[in-house]
Amino acid sequence: MIEPYVRTVNYYETDQMHVVHHSNHIRYMEEARLHLMDQMGLNYEKMEELGIIIPVLEVSVDYKNAIHYGDTISIECNLTGLSPARFSVAYRVTDEENSLKAIGRTSHAFLDSEFKPMNMKKKFPELYKVFEEATIKDIEKK
Repeated sequence: MIEPYVRTVNYYETDQMHVVHHSNHIRYMEEARLHLMDQMGLNYEKMEELGIIIPVLEVSVDYKNAIHYGDTISIECNLTGLSPARFSVAYRVTDEENSLKAIGRTSHAFLDSEFKPMNMKKKFPELYKVFEEATIKDIEKK
C-alpha cells in the first residue's frame, strides 16, 4: 500500500500573510513524487546511477484553499498515465481535517544520461513493469 507524503509547512515557505507561496506547491509535489517512487522501490538516486533521468515536461496546480504556516499537509499521488517514453502523476493535497487544499498534475519523460528520449520498456523492462503495476488504469475508480 502506498502511503501519502506528510509534512509540516515551514515559516520560510509562506508569504507575509503566512500563506504558502504558490511555487512551493510544486516543490511539495516533487517531494511526494520522490516519496512515491521510493515506496515503489524506484529510488531516484539509483535510477540516475542507471542513467535514467526523469525531467518534468508539464506541471499544473489547481489551488483550492490556502495552506498556512504550521499546517500539516498530506499529499496523495498516483501514477495516472504511462507509455514507454513518458509517465504522468496526479496529486491531491489535504490538511489534517482532510480539507482539500490543491490538486495537481505532472508529466515526465524518460531520458538517458545524454538527455535523449529513452524507451523505458525496451531498455529497462523490469523497471517499466514496476511503473506499469503502479499505474492506475482508471483514475475514476481510485
